[in-house]
Amino acid sequence: MWRLLLLLLLAGPALADGPRILVMGDSFLAAHRNTGRSVGDILGAELGARVTNRATVSARMIYRLPITGRMGLNIPRQARGGPYDWVVLNGGGNDFLLGCACAACDARMAALISPDGVRGVVPDLVARLRDAGARVVIPGYLRSPGRGSPIEHCADEGAEYEARLARMAAARPGVTFLSNADLVPSGSRAYHDWDMIHPSARGARAVAERLVRHIRGAGG
Repeated sequence: MWRLLLLLLLAGPALADGPRILVMGDSFLAAHRNTGRSVGDILGAELGARVTNRATVSARMIYRLPITGRMGLNIPRQARGGPYDWVVLNGGGNDFLLGCACAACDARMAALISPDGVRGVVPDLVARLRDAGARVVIPGYLRSPGRGSPIEHCADEGAEYEARLARMAAARPGVTFLSNADLVPSGSRAYHDWDMIHPSARGARAVAERLVRHIRGAGG
């Protein structure tokens, strides 16, 4: 027992000094949370951070149902509590995959974020997070390694969406878009889970390590 108390005493100051991080978004950031290997878990361990992970499987940026929206399926409604030093934010993939059913992608894209990155649900959410004092970093989704994926047909929309996110971030102090387009080696299945959509534990760690380098480099 005394050894456990000693470890807690030694770890306490480091944890208290670490950044306060909110992780919010969809299953990209929620993956492997049940085994302690999610992006948020790794951020907490590597940065000594106090991490609140509200990312939720199937969550969308645009989600109308009130009860399940409060339970996490509405990404903007995940932004509560705080204050936070950093917000790691993702989302939008399910809006295309589930929200427009491959029939109204242009309209859904415009509602999420305008071509110049100024208007839309995502810029409004980012502005709210910045007004609360947090720096915001948006990690991009993994790309298919050329081995087949159920979302391969969304590649063009995904690239355009992330280009708009990058324009938004470039124009806003304290906001960074962190692309993961180059993260997965061609032909490798190691960075994706069995469904070839979500990150594997290795993929989640690679994304987290890129975030850790950015936050440390920004003095976080």
